[in-house]
Amino acid sequence: MWSYVLRRLLGLVPVLFGITLLVFLFLQLIPGDPAQAILGERGTPEQLAALREKLGLNKPLYVQYLTFVKNILTGDLGTSAVSTIPVAEELKRRWPATFELALAATLVAVVLGIPVGIVAAVRKNSILDTLSMSLSLVGVSMPVFWLGLLLVYLFAVNLHWLPTGGRLSTDLAIDFRPLTGFLVLDGLLTRRLEVLADALRHLILPALTLGTIPLAILTRITRSAMLEVLSQDYVRTARAKGLAERQVILKHALKNALLPVVTIIGLQFGTLLGGAILTETIFSWPGIGSYIYEGILNRDYPVVQAGVLVVATVFVLVNLLVDLSYALLDPRIQYR
Repeated sequence: MWSYVLRRLLGLVPVLFGITLLVFLFLQLIPGDPAQAILGERGTPEQLAALREKLGLNKPLYVQYLTFVKNILTGDLGTSAVSTIPVAEELKRRWPATFELALAATLVAVVLGIPVGIVAAVRKNSILDTLSMSLSLVGVSMPVFWLGLLLVYLFAVNLHWLPTGGRLSTDLAIDFRPLTGFLVLDGLLTRRLEVLADALRHLILPALTLGTIPLAILTRITRSAMLEVLSQDYVRTARAKGLAERQVILKHALKNALLPVVTIIGLQFGTLLGGAILTETIFSWPGIGSYIYEGILNRDYPVVQAGVLVVATVFVLVNLLVDLSYALLDPRIQYR
């Protein structure tokens, strides 16, 4: 198994190298002058020339790219051209917010999607099945930005049940010092129940918005996998032995239907880590997605390059963990 893990880790090297090259080239295709975008219209020609020299924009593209790769290999992700704060430091500060949001959205999808998918498969062609599949189709088709704005308008602006954005109310954020950056966990560790409750209230709408599409996909995948398994001979044999229907579904059918479900969970979790740009922007969530979005608007090359690279690295590592989990679910799978 360890040789398999080592081969997979070595296989990440050309993948990450390709990602750095694509990110660098795509940024060059964005129209406009990064120095002009940073200084604005009031920038004098002398200031623009000095900033281009400082950012290395006057050098040939291959020199800029090699400098970028060299800095990454030495652990230097660069410094933001706008805020002058090291990008690695800012990514480290924002990482808990993105991870907490992605984890909450994944929990929403798993807790709701798998049971609904199971019920839809067991009660195939029933009203419940039709309703769940119709809702999942709506969930997949609904744009994230529209759903987010709708939830804010309904639950925050009209009903005043939940906050419109941010991670913590201003009065609590002033005197609370996070231990890990994960506010829900920090509320538990410091026994500040008011912080825990407030962090959860701020997390509900972004998690529902971000988790809608994975929830819909997971529901349909679970239903499809369960329908295939329920038609197998060993399920019929289990029923013929007189086992309770609950035991047949949960012990014999669901366990064998989990492989595609776990694959989708892993892929969706990795996607949520990097695809939360719209959700973080709508809810003013101080995560990596909004940081990359600001970098794109300001043409802040170091921020965009490092942010995308970090997200891509996490995505491939999550998929590696999903692959390794297959052996736990199905002992017949062996890694060579």
